[in-house]
Amino acid sequence: MSSRVAVVGAGIGGLAVAGALLRKGFQVDVYEQAAALRDVGAGMHLGCNGSRILRRWGFGAWLDRAGVRPVALEVRAWDDGRTLNRQVMGEDWVAEFGTPYHTIHRADLQRILVEHAAGARVRLNHRLTGFTDRGDGVRLSFASGRTATADVLVGADGMHSVVRGAVAGHERPVFSGTSAFRGMVPAGSVPDLPPETMFLWVGAGARLLCYPVSGGRFLTFVAVVPDPGSGTESWSSEGDPAELQALFERWHPHARALVGAVRETRRWGLYDRQPLESWGTGRVTLLGDAAHPMLPHHGQGANQALEDAVALAHFLHTDEPGAGLRRYEDLRRPHTARVQLGSRGSGSLRVRPGGGGELASLVEDTSWIQRYDVEGVLFGEVVAR
Repeated sequence: MSSRVAVVGAGIGGLAVAGALLRKGFQVDVYEQAAALRDVGAGMHLGCNGSRILRRWGFGAWLDRAGVRPVALEVRAWDDGRTLNRQVMGEDWVAEFGTPYHTIHRADLQRILVEHAAGARVRLNHRLTGFTDRGDGVRLSFASGRTATADVLVGADGMHSVVRGAVAGHERPVFSGTSAFRGMVPAGSVPDLPPETMFLWVGAGARLLCYPVSGGRFLTFVAVVPDPGSGTESWSSEGDPAELQALFERWHPHARALVGAVRETRRWGLYDRQPLESWGTGRVTLLGDAAHPMLPHHGQGANQALEDAVALAHFLHTDEPGAGLRRYEDLRRPHTARVQLGSRGSGSLRVRPGGGGELASLVEDTSWIQRYDVEGVLFGEVVAR
């Protein structure tokens, strides 16, 4: 078993795998290019598959305080606001999938994972510029001129991963033709929307989703709109609230009230990549968005990173470094590719005005993701499907 692992990136995936490795007895160094771990982002979905992992790690009480268990997803028409469909969630999903579905602010999830990775050495202001796999270890080089060594390198450095670039070479991002506005508003600014329900307004060319976070005190919104101009591939790029409001000026008053309460928003072009045939060689691998950047329509980005973290720590603990990394990839690549490709043209994009049973069909089509238990697969308790 290797003793020291270098994790590049201190986002959700990097912190998750750092904590998972610590639980297996590894020494972990996390290298982050930013000068501080900032509370950035908005809300996110913590599916039953991700919630299951965090509860097993002992963070159930944290999730119950910081997150929200939506009671339902309600689909409404863009123009007259009529309810097209309503999917009950809450305790019904606990009964169906064995653990709750949460919506949570990214900063709250980050705080949970910082606690989880408390035994790791987090090195800020370390921007990776290159690495060399020497066979018996990996040498890392940083923009500052500093270097470091480790037995294994895990690239958890996001969609613009330096490690992925070295592993996969030049790639052409796959643009979806859409971009998304994203942000939060106080729940009290939209009093006509029950704070424990997710709402999705659907129109012919756009979608507006909102869901509660921070114990129901705030609503996160995501507005997916056509974008013929190939928008910026960055979820932190600044957006214009006035432009957002203009795009929805003819929608139902509840939808207009939601976007009308927006004072700050981010807009990012929705891209992904083709699944890779390999995530690495030797003592190097990828994890999370660096391995499988996906569109947000399944709400699975963070959840798949959590699953990666569990699997990677398991195989590095049971095998020699090279063999362990390849077994990790062999397990995770087919699964994440299925989720990644399924996110194209799916999620809310499948629900159309007057679409009848599309929501129920969508839930059924993605229930295998919620039901997936990575630890059960690892220990032979269930069969990967």
